[in-house]
Amino acid sequence: MENRRKTGYYLLFAILGIAVLVALDQWTKSLAVRYLAGQDALVLIPGVFQLEYLENRGAAFGLLQNQIWLFIILTAIFLAAAVWIYLRLPKTRRYLPLHIIAVVLVSGALGNLIDRIRLGYVVDFFYFSLIDFPIFNMADIYVVLSFFALMICILFVYREEDFSFRGSKRGEDADEEDKL
Repeated sequence: MENRRKTGYYLLFAILGIAVLVALDQWTKSLAVRYLAGQDALVLIPGVFQLEYLENRGAAFGLLQNQIWLFIILTAIFLAAAVWIYLRLPKTRRYLPLHIIAVVLVSGALGNLIDRIRLGYVVDFFYFSLIDFPIFNMADIYVVLSFFALMICILFVYREEDFSFRGSKRGEDADEEDKL
């Protein structure tokens, strides 16, 4: 009964977290459409950072232009894998960082998927002109930050044996002393 309640709390956290982050992403994109589309770039820090509207029909750096169905299929596969992993992660304090990373990563993938399905492209608007970095959006920030956090966790926080839960059903084999 306690495991079922804890699983419910973790699922509620995930759903609410994803909803908030996706809403923030979609809201900032709607502001970009409203105030930046068809306008000159809004320079916030000259020579460093500006807001510039872009309809991105590809991936990062303009790769795979107009391959919307490929992106939709790959995102659907990624989301299914992320949900599968999230449900199997032990519901303990030790694995809380991975739960948070999963929520942020899924939010980024969903934010851009919504654009691709609804618009046929992704709305981008942040531009670091100092380093001529590709124009990006909030969902991209979620994906990149959560990816780096995941790499840090895998390289420096967790050991191989910390992932022994992989074969279990919904992460129920966690140590008792590590439970919240």
